[in-house]
Amino acid sequence: MILINLLPHREARRQQRKKAFFAGVGMAVLVGVAVIFVWSTVFIQLIANQDQRNQFLGAEIKRLDAQIADVASLKAEIEALKARQKAVEDLQADRNMPVYLLNELVKQTPEGVYLTAVKENGQQVAINGIAQTNERISEFLRNTAYNSPWLEKPVLGSIRATTVTVAGTKDSRRMFEFAIGVTLKRPPAPGAAASAAAGAASAASQPQAKG
Repeated sequence: MILINLLPHREARRQQRKKAFFAGVGMAVLVGVAVIFVWSTVFIQLIANQDQRNQFLGAEIKRLDAQIADVASLKAEIEALKARQKAVEDLQADRNMPVYLLNELVKQTPEGVYLTAVKENGQQVAINGIAQTNERISEFLRNTAYNSPWLEKPVLGSIRATTVTVAGTKDSRRMFEFAIGVTLKRPPAPGAAASAAAGAASAASQPQAKG
């Protein structure tokens, strides 16, 4: 009977398997380290790129903020210039208001109405006078309300009958004293008037749609 000792062979195979296992573990560790290194490198690069973009966006935001500040300052200067221009235009219009007022009163005062006092306080005008009849006063009110480009919103304050002596004679005549308040309209600015006229001309030049 032949006896074969397999212990050294089995031990050798066990040693080979152990070496293969440790080699596989080592390879896995190396692959894992390589993957972690590559991923960390890529991640660091992504962070660096994002930091660069953030810095660029921050610089652009600062530049835009400066431009916005400049635009806001320019708008404020424009508004200040407009306010000054309007103040000058209003002052010029106010200087001419008494002339417009007297001229308009001459146009709108009907026959049989005589004005005795006119007092202007800003845009409000107090008018006192006498009239031959109540109808004349009503006509004066209608004229100032609807026919005048300078006068609006007439309000009859008071009216009462009185006796007036005709000048140069001893004759007396029954008249009606009245007090009226009226608002003096400010003329439109030249730019607004020109714009309105251009708009009206454009609208008039457009062909009308046929039904």
